[in-house]
Amino acid sequence: MAILGIDIGGTSIKGGLVYRYGQVDKLFSLPIDKELSQEEQIEALIKKIKETYNDNEFEGIGLGIPGAIDNTLGVVMYSNNLKWENLPIGRMLKHSFPGKKVAMTNDANAAALGEAKFGSAKNEQDVVMITLGTGIGSGIIINGKLYEGNHGRGAELGHQVLVLDGIPCTCGRKGCFEMYASATALVRQANEAIKENPECKLALIAKNGEEVNGKLIFETAKAGCTTAQKVVDNYIKYLGEGLINICNVFRPSSIVLSGGIANQGDYLLNKLVAYLEKEHYGYLPEVKVEIKIASLGYNSGIIGAATLLLK
Repeated sequence: MAILGIDIGGTSIKGGLVYRYGQVDKLFSLPIDKELSQEEQIEALIKKIKETYNDNEFEGIGLGIPGAIDNTLGVVMYSNNLKWENLPIGRMLKHSFPGKKVAMTNDANAAALGEAKFGSAKNEQDVVMITLGTGIGSGIIINGKLYEGNHGRGAELGHQVLVLDGIPCTCGRKGCFEMYASATALVRQANEAIKENPECKLALIAKNGEEVNGKLIFETAKAGCTTAQKVVDNYIKYLGEGLINICNVFRPSSIVLSGGIANQGDYLLNKLVAYLEKEHYGYLPEVKVEIKIASLGYNSGIIGAATLLLK
């Protein structure tokens, strides 16, 4: 029997049946209606599940949810993007699906589990996953098990301080890793460079109405724009320093990168690994940390959420 994996995002909820070897079947997608209360949004999800699946098709429900999750109580303590607070999803699902197991975690934790079980770090025991998006999400696998910290509130590697008294972060501190190495940070750095170099190729493309995003910045750098190249190289330094900290603390076998920036693949990896090698992050060849790109793709959140309960 399958596990129902549910991936909750900022605008929609995706789900599907996930089987023992990571196969996914009977996918659904449900837009999040922001006009509804948080409890009504979960009632809409419950209704969708009942419409899509028979009760005997799955034995449990795993959820990956952005925000601070108390996995012990089954409560979303706070999710900024969703505007959820103290939402008892676990209790609501158990009431609606009696006898079914329910497990939940932060979405980045779920993604890390999925990559360690079925993805680019398959069968590895010590893995750190870093999601390079609006912010920096992270998931940590130690000895084959998800590490979440006290009441699931740990593993926030995006909020290690990289620059003392640096750029103010949304968490309330200054100089956090995500303020320098997220996709948002890359775009900010590029816009600052455009102001200083208004005639560069990147600036001219932006003036023509093209959105300045991570893909454009990398593609323009590949095309030979020296301003874009400098922005990318500077970004690589910040990203590299954050990863070196992670290497020094956890020494995982792999660090898996996901998110839009990670879609740059070998171009990103080659520059990043060259920087890490220069900084001697590996110490000895036999304990060198591999940097990999996540491989599960569109269904990664669903697979990762289901992995919480898959045996």
